[in-house]
Amino acid sequence: MPLRHFLLALAVVAIWGSNFVVIKYALHTLPPMTLAVLRFTFALVPACFFLRRPAVGWRNLAGYGVLIGVGQFGLLYLAMRSQISPGLASLVVQTQVFFTLLLAVRIRREKVLGTQWLGLALAAGGVAVIASHTDGATTALGVLMVLAAAFSWACANLLTQRAGRIDMLAYVVWSSAFAVPPLLALAWLIDGPQQMAAGVAAADLGTWAAVLWQSVGNTLFGYGAWSWLLARHAAGRIVPMALLVPVFGMGSASLLLGEPLPGWKLVAAALVLAGLAINLFGPRLLQLRLKPARD
Repeated sequence: MPLRHFLLALAVVAIWGSNFVVIKYALHTLPPMTLAVLRFTFALVPACFFLRRPAVGWRNLAGYGVLIGVGQFGLLYLAMRSQISPGLASLVVQTQVFFTLLLAVRIRREKVLGTQWLGLALAAGGVAVIASHTDGATTALGVLMVLAAAFSWACANLLTQRAGRIDMLAYVVWSSAFAVPPLLALAWLIDGPQQMAAGVAAADLGTWAAVLWQSVGNTLFGYGAWSWLLARHAAGRIVPMALLVPVFGMGSASLLLGEPLPGWKLVAAALVLAGLAINLFGPRLLQLRLKPARD
């Protein structure tokens, strides 16, 4: 991989990881559902006027939009308002990998290797460590909400698989049209019209920059650059870089927000990341080990 491509992939995962700190910053001013509405509105407009709708059914687009908009980010924002710290949120949400695996087994009848079950067990151990150390910054409810967000993300992953080989950036942009209406309704019910108006009125340049960071940086640039890299390199060279997302998430939360990193957090992170790595590399290493024996 050329150095500039590696640096581009590194920039994407750095943006995705540090975005949890940006979310926390925006939540100081904007109510959670209002923030979600703004994020997906700016992800949709004006990009939808420049990107053609992907060749996929409306039902698939709608399902993805609701699962990602309401299920993933709606729950994530609610949890991050006061129930879980940004660093831990960036780590726990990565369990979507294992929820995707379990859903594939249940729905698509895919076979799971022993190494993948081992990875799942390690990650579950990491989440258990987090749940057993809840405090004022992180609660059991917050962990459960982020796990639910990860499950919603996993369900959306199955819809992406059904969509086939499409322009992922256009897919994310156009699906945002289906995320905005239910998020707006939830913002009206949960945040309330007064808090919505007060949050928007109080938003300064930093808050709007945080919103655009998520819409333009995290969504448009992130997905666009990631799709561009996947189109030019084998997935095995690009996808492992995503393991750095919680590293950047926990690192930026510690550096910028002063989130402490006690030993139990490092142990939890090591368990979850080890589980993710085994799930990603285990099947390939097993195939390479068995290949000489077959030959």
